[in-house]
Amino acid sequence: MSNLPLKNIKVIEFSHMVMGPSAGMILADLGAEVIKVEPIGGDKTRKLKGSGAGYFAMYNRNKQSISVDLKSKDGREIVSKLVAEADVVIENFRAGALDKLGFGYTQLSKINDQLIFMSAKGFLKGPYENRTALDEVAQMMGGLAYMTGPSGRPLRAGASVIDVMGGMFGVIGILAALQQRGDTKKGQQVTSSLFESTVFLMGQHMAQEAITGKAPAPMPERISGWAIYDVIELKDGDKLFVAVVSDTQWQKFCTKFKFDEFSDNDQMRTNAQRVDQRSVILQTVRRAFKDVAIDDLVQALEEIGLPYAPINKPQDLVSDHHLLESGGLLNIEIDDATTAKLPALPIELSDQRFGITRQIPKIGEHTEEVLLSLGYSKQQIDEMKSANIAQ
Repeated sequence: MSNLPLKNIKVIEFSHMVMGPSAGMILADLGAEVIKVEPIGGDKTRKLKGSGAGYFAMYNRNKQSISVDLKSKDGREIVSKLVAEADVVIENFRAGALDKLGFGYTQLSKINDQLIFMSAKGFLKGPYENRTALDEVAQMMGGLAYMTGPSGRPLRAGASVIDVMGGMFGVIGILAALQQRGDTKKGQQVTSSLFESTVFLMGQHMAQEAITGKAPAPMPERISGWAIYDVIELKDGDKLFVAVVSDTQWQKFCTKFKFDEFSDNDQMRTNAQRVDQRSVILQTVRRAFKDVAIDDLVQALEEIGLPYAPINKPQDLVSDHHLLESGGLLNIEIDDATTAKLPALPIELSDQRFGITRQIPKIGEHTEEVLLSLGYSKQQIDEMKSANIAQ
């Protein structure tokens, strides 16, 4: 898009791992100028291995990087100058860490009283607020791990869903605060959290218990709200998730696949009746589909407009024709030798997707450019680099 919605917003990001960087990435994708402040040597997230190896590559596109020693006098001066002309600061360090450096909200708001200061934390205010938290900690405490795994085997979700959700709620708070600033001409502190984000996800299960009087079972053991809402095994061991979630879909399903014993049964007219006979229905459906090829079933379900889904792996998504044709994957340069297709922001404005304006920055790639814009001379910058104050 040529006219990005946040093109006039300047963001200073002090963050690492996922929660803070994901908030910064969303704002950057939407057009904000995001300057990521890294320590000398770079954000340690860059060097994570195993399941953390993709964090930096996924959540740091469209940003500039400066690398400075925040504990030095010159480093603190640089931050003060950046903040003086910024709209937003994002941080996700442990409680009090930035305050000790002189960069907490109270200190920075004295430099810029219109500043929106977003803290991405483990917990909101309360007895837990000073605890250290991680995505997995929040999933365990907030009930998500319990609901994901079978009884007695809590299981974290298969992605950093709470880190990213916390970042998203942080962005919502930032946008609300920016809107309010238009009226008050004052900034404010915004806080999003891992634990409360997880609890928000549990709201549907908490409401379920209030309505039914029964504690919800973990998802692998749940009583489905529909007779057919399952993974079905097909020919050659292929599997497909199939859902039939309305009376209209039920009639289409029975007609298409000739389940006359269902469509003519007065005891299966309503969804509630079908749920009561779920085991009988599923047994018949599984038997009927066990020798059906997946492509044939997909075509038939498409024809009648029923929900279905193949059981994809992450590596399958890079060749998904919908993602490829719709702009849902972006070509991200991981390093000089590696390019990866990674997900675009999952929204459209006026039918347009948001893409790449900057590739992932190298450590301190924009230090000189940014410092020059702040009024430092080339000689001053070179001296700071020689003293390892800037990189």
